[in-house]
Amino acid sequence: MHLSLRWRVALAFGLGALLFTGVFATVTWNLASEYMLRQRETSATLQAELNVRLVDASLRSGSEGLGDLLTGLSTDSESTVLLRRPEGWITSGRQVDPAQLPSDLRELARQGTPARQRLVVDRVPVLAVTHPVSSAGTAYVELFPLSQLDRVFRFISTVLAAGVALSALLGVALGAWASRRALRPLTELTAAASRVAGGDVTARLPEQGDPDLAPLAVTFNRTAEALENRVRRDARFAADVSHELRSPLTTMANAAEVLVRRRAEISGVAGRALDLLLGETGRFQRMVVDLLEISGDRDDGPSESVDLVDLVGHVVGVRSPTRRPVVEAADPAPIVQGDRRRLDRVVANLLDNADRYGGGPVRVAVLRRGGRARVEVDDAGPGVAEQYREVVFERFARGAESGRRGGDGGSGLGLALVAQHVRYHDGAVWVEDRPGGGARFVVELPEAPG
Repeated sequence: MHLSLRWRVALAFGLGALLFTGVFATVTWNLASEYMLRQRETSATLQAELNVRLVDASLRSGSEGLGDLLTGLSTDSESTVLLRRPEGWITSGRQVDPAQLPSDLRELARQGTPARQRLVVDRVPVLAVTHPVSSAGTAYVELFPLSQLDRVFRFISTVLAAGVALSALLGVALGAWASRRALRPLTELTAAASRVAGGDVTARLPEQGDPDLAPLAVTFNRTAEALENRVRRDARFAADVSHELRSPLTTMANAAEVLVRRRAEISGVAGRALDLLLGETGRFQRMVVDLLEISGDRDDGPSESVDLVDLVGHVVGVRSPTRRPVVEAADPAPIVQGDRRRLDRVVANLLDNADRYGGGPVRVAVLRRGGRARVEVDDAGPGVAEQYREVVFERFARGAESGRRGGDGGSGLGLALVAQHVRYHDGAVWVEDRPGGGARFVVELPEAPG
């Protein structure tokens, strides 16, 4: 899985904090544990030297009261004093079998060599200290408990580990916050580019005070402005051409009407040519009207509350009885705020498209989905292939049937007008497969408040 840039920055911050605090915690642990352990070993060695002097003095005085002395030396419940005499080992305090001690430690004690060793005896961590005794045949070993020091070590390690984990989480949070602020201009750029791609050529980036980001904003705004000017010029050109074509087209249409009234007098090849001319003239008229509407889309129409069920019912009702699809309506009817003329044209164009390319509309539904009004138009055609589901909403995109000159293939602007009018109402339009076969054109519009 490829992580986003924001998460990569956040994880980098977290990893950096983890490494830094991890090294710091490791150094702290080593220094603290070594210092406390060295202090404990030093104090235990001094205590053992003092205890040996007392034992040695007792032995020189005849060993009377030696047992009481050893008992007094082992004041801690987990401490142990072991004294080796010619007759065997004497143990005071916590009872420990001398055989549990390492053999090398016992040999050093027998030889009278001072030594220290950390070990675990009966699951209790201890520090074993040996010290020479002047009396012949005597060895002294004392076991100092390290349980309290071990608990301190565990507490310190837990605190340091928790601190490292917390610092890593704080690093991730700091990285997420920093990346969000750093990527905010990129987010604004993405949003503005998406608006331009969606047809809003007026989208601009706000001015940036950062000298590194200002050139990006200026370049984008200049590009968007140039694109807007180009679109406006193209729209004006299409409008001017359409207006210029209306006069000769009206003359052609009037002349065609005169010829229609005399159609019975014209036969043969001339009659078929007349029929072809009349069909092309009608298609040419619709194309000019559609071009005028597309080029004049920026002229805002009146905004009103529109009952979609009533609007769809009206559009379907004016069609011939043989072409009327089944209408499904939600109750209560969805209400949208917008231009009724544009919405009327959206539904009419979808029905005309189903007639021309989809074998006729079979169902029109007005529904409500998640707070949005929804109009569905189902046809009985072969459906729209996946790779063409966005292309069909482009200008002059026509279905396969439009290639036949004898048929009414339309102007190729019907669905483009649908998409344009839907965008005007902040809605969305798409095509999908209809259950059972065919295509389903879906229009979603925001419902009016209340």
